[in-house]
Amino acid sequence: MVITGLSGAGRSQAGDVLEDLGWFVIDNLPPALIPKVAELASPGTEIERVALVVGTGPYYAEVRPALDKLRASGARVRILFLEAATDTLVRRYESTRRRHPLASEERLAVAIESEREILEPVKADADIVIDTSSLNVHQLRSRLVDLFATQRPERLMQTTIMSFGYKHGLPRDVDVVLDCRFLPNPHWVEELRPLTGLDPAVRDYVLENELTTGFLERLDHLLSLLLPAYVREGKSYLTIAMGCTGGRHRSVAIAEEVARSLDQLGYEPRVTHRDIRN
Repeated sequence: MVITGLSGAGRSQAGDVLEDLGWFVIDNLPPALIPKVAELASPGTEIERVALVVGTGPYYAEVRPALDKLRASGARVRILFLEAATDTLVRRYESTRRRHPLASEERLAVAIESEREILEPVKADADIVIDTSSLNVHQLRSRLVDLFATQRPERLMQTTIMSFGYKHGLPRDVDVVLDCRFLPNPHWVEELRPLTGLDPAVRDYVLENELTTGFLERLDHLLSLLLPAYVREGKSYLTIAMGCTGGRHRSVAIAEEVARSLDQLGYEPRVTHRDIRN
């Protein structure tokens, strides 16, 4: 896949999305290197899909010949061309205060139109053209996922379920924290105290409580609402943390049960118990 198009139209963002989808992505590649780097995905290599993000700048005259040479090599090539209206690109450049690669003494709008004219033959050869004028980064991601994802959307977000103990401190870099300290505590049952939430006896003690049943039912409804919304917004990583006092009993049992529910929904979460050995 060769990602090209007008500067400011979203080439790098498109590269980020394809990287999340499992492509090997190289950004800001000089066109002259396109045929050489494409060898990464040649038969017999471990890399199946390569995405090359190609800019213009001083190399604009090399883009079309490099693409022609790549296609002549027999490689399976698709070109994704991103464009946007001139006034939209002007606003984007003004908001970021970045310099357009073709701007010198010319006004920004003139430089954008010059680049548009230069790249018109490349656009004509493109397999897919996306106008990003009215798309924000999340909408662009959604469009690219629809076009190129080989997995179900819920698998595009890496989901982690964590258990922890409040007495050991709140975990950092988590998105959702749920406090499980309102549930009956197995710590106060002598025969359960040395066990953990991974042991059937503790699990049954926690999950068979009527309060736990109601909590998990409502939590299932909440997560079935939240997780698809996170996927649509383009979130790549989500960590949900369950906390109890020590992080060994209640939070572990609840984390395991929530992970089972999410696995049934197709999210395939990773489970980690931060304080189970403390």
